[in-house]
Parts: sequence; C-alpha cells; structure tokens
Amino acid sequence: MIPTLMTIASTGEQERRIADGLAILAANEERAALERICAQLRSLGHEVTGRAVSLGAVADEVAGEQPDLAVVAVHASDDHALALINEITEAAGRPVIALLPEVDPGFVRAAAARGIFAYAQPDDPADLQGAIEVAMQRFHETRALLEQVDRLETALERRALIERAKGILMERHRIDDDAAFGLLRDQARRCSRSVVDLSRGVLDGHPLLPKRGT
Repeated sequence: MIPTLMTIASTGEQERRIADGLAILAANEERAALERICAQLRSLGHEVTGRAVSLGAVADEVAGEQPDLAVVAVHASDDHALALINEITEAAGRPVIALLPEVDPGFVRAAAARGIFAYAQPDDPADLQGAIEVAMQRFHETRALLEQVDRLETALERRALIERAKGILMERHRIDDDAAFGLLRDQARRCSRSVVDLSRGVLDGHPLLPKRGT
C-alpha cells in the first residue's frame, strides 16, 4: 500500500467558508496518482499545488506549508499509511482524511487513534468534498473544546494558587479565610496588580504585612 498525502494550507483565516475554495498541497510518491488527485481537487474549486514526496520527507513539506488539513490515500500497506498519518499529525497537528478503496473497520480504528477525522472513497469528488467539510468542522469543534478545557484548567490552577496563598496568610497573620482573601484583594487594588500575581508573590515568600510578634 503506497499512501498519498494532501495537505490543505489556508491563505486566510481558518473560519473562511470551504465553499470558497482552499489552498491545497497534494503530495504523492506516485506522479500519476498525484496528478489524478490534483485534477480531482481542482474540479472541486480548490487551489492545488502538487509535489512528489516520500515518507520521511513529509514533515518538512507539511511544516513548510503550515497545512490546515491532510489527506492520506491508502493503496497497499496499512502500516505505511499509518506511519504517514503519524508523521502528518505530529508535524502539523492538523486533521487527517483517509482515502480508502475499501472500508476496513480495523484500519479505520487504528487510523482514528492516530488522527484521522474522516474518510472518503477515492475517485469520488463529492465524497471527498463532504469528508473535507466534516473533518474541518470536527477539527474546529475539537479545537474549541480543547481551548475551553485549557481555560478551565487555567482557572483551576489560579484558584489553587490563591488558596495556597490564603493558607500562608492565615497562618502568618492568624486570620481567617475571608480576611486572608480580603488582604490579597485590598493589596491588589492598592498596587494595581492582580490577586493571582500577588498570590504568586506570597508563595515566593513576599509578605503582604509584617509578621506579628510572638
């Protein structure tokens, strides 16, 4: 099985409509197959650049084009195709579509674990266009979800930092939880700094108030 690679590199924002056409890098180890892929993509209204590349050179090609999406066409070797999918996802971190002459559930599962977002039948432009739209939509949804998770994790980390700082202030100044937070809040206002920033300072050993005498 000789896999082929197509990577989509957008000339504008990720959110532009797919119907307006995408800038696509089509790459294949076989020149004839590459030309067929390019013709198919052009028939869908996309701007296509074709390059003949081999496994191992893909990372440089993908990194240079900063692709938005990749397509791997499976011809004869599942292992080769899976290796190529790995290389694309690791190098570009973009969604991947697999072109499958026959749907093999085992291969689809293995490929999904390595980053494919959709698959399509080769030599079927409508199926490929549908797969592109599905993959891009899923990619944007996944990215939005990951960004939300990152925001939540950041909020939790900030909360934990403030709680630790409050604990230090409670022990240092013999005050309760509310008073410790009030101390952080009031000092933040006076210094025009954030509560989180002041909390980091407390954890680094900077006092907000002098220690009380024992």
